Amino acid sequence: MWLSMIGMTALPHLGGLYGGYITRKEVKTWYQTLKKPSWRPPNAAFPVVWTCLYTGMGYGSYLIWKELGGFTEDAVVPLGLYGLQLALNWAWTPIFFGAHKMKLALFEIILLTGTVGATMVSWYSINRTATLLLAPYLSWLCVATTLNYCIWRDNREDKEE
Repeated sequence: MWLSMIGMTALPHLGGLYGGYITRKEVKTWYQTLKKPSWRPPNAAFPVVWTCLYTGMGYGSYLIWKELGGFTEDAVVPLGLYGLQLALNWAWTPIFFGAHKMKLALFEIILLTGTVGATMVSWYSINRTATLLLAPYLSWLCVATTLNYCIWRDNREDKEE
């Protein structure tokens, strides 16, 4: 069980590492040229926040997996939604920072946020602790979605569409 717990807790970080690789270069170049709202979190906060969020969501997925006896028929919806939101999470950074498609990234993060909400609903009756581990993530996504919207709105003349 320890190996499963460590593996499932670490899994979300793989996409985070890839996203960090893409973001690192773009934050110093393209992202600096964008108009951003004054309330945005400092750049240094993002890796710290995402490390905590990825750890929480990963451990939450382990709790669901364990409660349902592994990858069983009962786990298809809750772990399927989790996998979908994880894929959407990993896709946002290449869209926004890699391709500079701010509008597409906005639609994608809205879909991601809804998928996280659906994941939480599907987890609630299985393990409330796992569900609560996703609450900070959902909150952060609301901030990130608003930030994505403001950046897109304030930089539309750059013709990134």
